[in-house]
Amino acid sequence: MGFFEKVYEIVETIPRGKVATYGQIARLCGNAKMARQVGWALHVNPRPVEIPCHRVVNREGKTAKAFAFGGKDAQRQLLENEGVTFTSDGRVDMRKHCWEK
Repeated sequence: MGFFEKVYEIVETIPRGKVATYGQIARLCGNAKMARQVGWALHVNPRPVEIPCHRVVNREGKTAKAFAFGGKDAQRQLLENEGVTFTSDGRVDMRKHCWEK
């Protein structure tokens, strides 16, 4: 199984209402230094309905500036629809919503 496929397999297990970071996914794939490649994999997500790439944020809880599947505010909207809350500065409340595997 290739790196992108590992990313997709892991991201598919993130439950509704939770988020993971690019770094978390990279570590779970076996290489903590590949967080940027996780982002690339999610940007070309071949099954966006099945692979919930909107549940992956940066380590500070920030959503993607140019979310590939719907534009700038789509990722936040998708997360809010799942009950994810944001802090006053627009970041995911990681204390409440960070997924632990």
